[in-house]
Amino acid sequence: MEKYSKLVLERGLIDNELYRKYEVKRGLRDISGKGVLVGLTEISEIVSYVIEDGDYVPCEGKLYYRGINIEKIVKGFLDENRFGFEEVCFLLLFGHLPNRNEIEDFSNLIKKNSCLPDNFVRDTIMNAASRDMMNSLAKSVLTLYAYDKNPDDISVENVLRQSIGLIAQFPLLAVYGYQSYSHYYESKSLVIHPPQEGLSIAQNILYMLRADCSYTELEARILDIALVLHAEHGGGNNSTFTNHVVTSSHTDTYSAVVASLGSLKGPRHGGANIKVVQMFRDMKENVSDWNDDNEIKTYLEKLLNREGFDKSGLIYGMGHAVYSLSDPRALIFRQFVEQLATEKGRYDEYMLYTKVETLAPEIIGKVRKIYKGVSANIDFYSGFVYSMLDLPEELFTPLFAVARVVGWSAHRVEELVNEGKIIRPAYKSVTKQQPYNPMKDRI
Repeated sequence: MEKYSKLVLERGLIDNELYRKYEVKRGLRDISGKGVLVGLTEISEIVSYVIEDGDYVPCEGKLYYRGINIEKIVKGFLDENRFGFEEVCFLLLFGHLPNRNEIEDFSNLIKKNSCLPDNFVRDTIMNAASRDMMNSLAKSVLTLYAYDKNPDDISVENVLRQSIGLIAQFPLLAVYGYQSYSHYYESKSLVIHPPQEGLSIAQNILYMLRADCSYTELEARILDIALVLHAEHGGGNNSTFTNHVVTSSHTDTYSAVVASLGSLKGPRHGGANIKVVQMFRDMKENVSDWNDDNEIKTYLEKLLNREGFDKSGLIYGMGHAVYSLSDPRALIFRQFVEQLATEKGRYDEYMLYTKVETLAPEIIGKVRKIYKGVSANIDFYSGFVYSMLDLPEELFTPLFAVARVVGWSAHRVEELVNEGKIIRPAYKSVTKQQPYNPMKDRI
């Protein structure tokens, strides 16, 4: 394969100047990070700038679910001592905050669907257990197609039925997929706990995952907030846009969700929080004094110069395709990280995170030419939170999927309701035309 790889590298690389010549918006974003407008949505809105005198001026990031500020949503259910993920599911799917009767009916619907077909765990999840939990999720979702009596019907009613079923089943698929992996590949005891009635989705994840089924109130509350913050993030993020693209072809719900799972698996998207945890693990081994700003700066400079950690040139968890001054999800999360770190005896580690959050933008601005502000994104803290919740790294990205399947579902329904054209952007060929040579004339 080496010679073929060399051939591809020699013949496949396109000159960067051609992208500028033809004004190609690589990544469907301009140089400032502003996305190319390809659709309309009512599901969520991301605000990262304001327009003043015709100029785009960066501002503190805001995120709205169905027009409601995410900060107010989180404050609302916390003030009333409620878990919020279920009502956010309702809000994103149906467009308004549920009243007491609506949330009770919807929660009962989730509970009714929080089960898997007979022998599914044995025949699908435990059969050829995957080393990667996202692939395990994808396999399970595609197999659920075979158990659906009406899998290809893309009417709104049927797609909503399928979507609610997947929202309810994803926690089981993720947790059981991990338990199968840990049994077969790490030789750990196999313990399968069914979800319990009366518990929220966040509570049930911890209940099913832990051998003793125990968890603290703070642990469940923070996991619930994590699910809320990851549930949706505009139609333009990679996995949701993937869902729009695939849905526009009128494929089935299971195939559309699996396409999104494939996107989310990537370390540039859903897998980024694992990279943050791994980076900090390396940092703690190479920075002797966590209180020495200069030593931390030196480490960060090495990262940017491709001399440290994985030599990618990235400080994971810093910067975002849209946000510049701040990621509102990270700001919300940060309010609870200190409390959890104190409870878990990891306050010193929390202080290291805060130092990197402060120092990294300064170092990035010095080493790189940047066109917009740089700040911590939600991945910066979410991996740390998950590690403090004693969640295995293998489940970090699947937990993202447990939350984001709600946003995918809402956008899939919106794409179908508005019946747009099949999504097909253009690519310009920059290869010169050439004649066909018979075999005898080829060198």
